[in-house]
Amino acid sequence: MDYALAIESAPETIPGGTCVLLLHPSIGETDRIDTDFFKTDTDAFLVISTRTTAREVEQKLEYYEVDESRAVILDTLSIERGYSRRSADHVHYVSAPDDLDGIIEQTRRFLTNHPGKRRISVDSLTEMAYYADEESTYEAAEELCKLLKEHDAVGLFHLSKEVHDRETQDRFRELFDGVVDLNEDGSVETEF
Repeated sequence: MDYALAIESAPETIPGGTCVLLLHPSIGETDRIDTDFFKTDTDAFLVISTRTTAREVEQKLEYYEVDESRAVILDTLSIERGYSRRSADHVHYVSAPDDLDGIIEQTRRFLTNHPGKRRISVDSLTEMAYYADEESTYEAAEELCKLLKEHDAVGLFHLSKEVHDRETQDRFRELFDGVVDLNEDGSVETEF
């Protein structure tokens, strides 16, 4: 199964099982790429949010006019920060961004329970590494990529160039099938 990919200078389609690394300077422009990733050719998508709460993710989807009826959100911040949690069918929680087993399990459930073309976004690996550590985050990303291959789904994983040194970036690059490199000026370079 092929998926349309609405990212400039990237291939028009990618096969199911493809994991894409989004390298970015600051978080400013990532929302545009993330939401374009969800808009096309998708029956259901999962936002694994380690940077913002479910409510903020919903506001982002609404702002960028993404069909929220196809969205499932995994909020990793609200419990840890003591925020109130609104119960909903499409919003799930784990205790904190370093609950990597919980994140993997929720992703497995999403992929198992939603048929058709599925996408996930991990926003972001950088936050996961901040709460857990780099090695555990790398292993979790590897596990998530295996799940995507197994279920013929695709994923976009955010990693900040400002936080991680070149060696770390290169290590993560090797794990992924494609890299979208977002520059300070908003231009994009891709490698697939």
